[in-house]
Amino acid sequence: MAEEHYLELSENPVQFEHASSVNNVFFDEANKQVFAVRSGGATGVVVKGPDNKCSVAFRMDDKGEVKCIKFSIGNKILAVQRTLKSVDFINFIPDYPHTEFTQECKTKNANILGFCWTSWNETVFITDQGIEFYQVFPDKRSLKLLKSQSINVNWYQYCPETAVILLSTTVQGNFLQPFAFRNGTMTKMSKFEIELPVVPKPAKLTLSERDIAMATIYGQLYVMYLKHHSRTVNSPGAEVVLYHLSR
Repeated sequence: MAEEHYLELSENPVQFEHASSVNNVFFDEANKQVFAVRSGGATGVVVKGPDNKCSVAFRMDDKGEVKCIKFSIGNKILAVQRTLKSVDFINFIPDYPHTEFTQECKTKNANILGFCWTSWNETVFITDQGIEFYQVFPDKRSLKLLKSQSINVNWYQYCPETAVILLSTTVQGNFLQPFAFRNGTMTKMSKFEIELPVVPKPAKLTLSERDIAMATIYGQLYVMYLKHHSRTVNSPGAEVVLYHLSR
């Protein structure tokens, strides 16, 4: 009888150079790719997918520290964030110019917290003042703003399986605003509140990104909240609270 288990390590794990003073490591949750970015003169990049498949290696000009790097779906366009104000793009489509082009965020005085690819040519900038949804035109080396939404953002999470971005808002961070993306459209879903075990006074950011995760359970999208309690004889210290996101 086979042993029952919940998690199993791959027989062929992804191997990459460890993070160091000259090597940064990034993980793209959408394509399940690991990026090892080595700086010094020109920037060397090695990309490995699940089970070490789809390995890609290339070099690009060193234009500053890389904060985030991701391929679009299908590895057609590479996006690199080096500053808090803009994201650079490089075509990897055959017969297209391999020249970088740049898109600055439209919101004045906003800082980019990160970005997500929702399709091979659509991307979302998440800033501390909202989100900006763009379509990328690799042949013209330009982007078109499809839609934007102003909202104060503490941090965000992205669920690539459902193309839903979750934004943490308000001073305490416990009001969560989800947005869904599909076929060039952005849909604002119902905002909801995470009940905190203790409300701090004065108010401060209490709900952190590490306390929240999104998961598809039996075909339904849920937000999972790790709720901490004071350890007592009758309390293990934490519980997982599920919030169903209706589409």
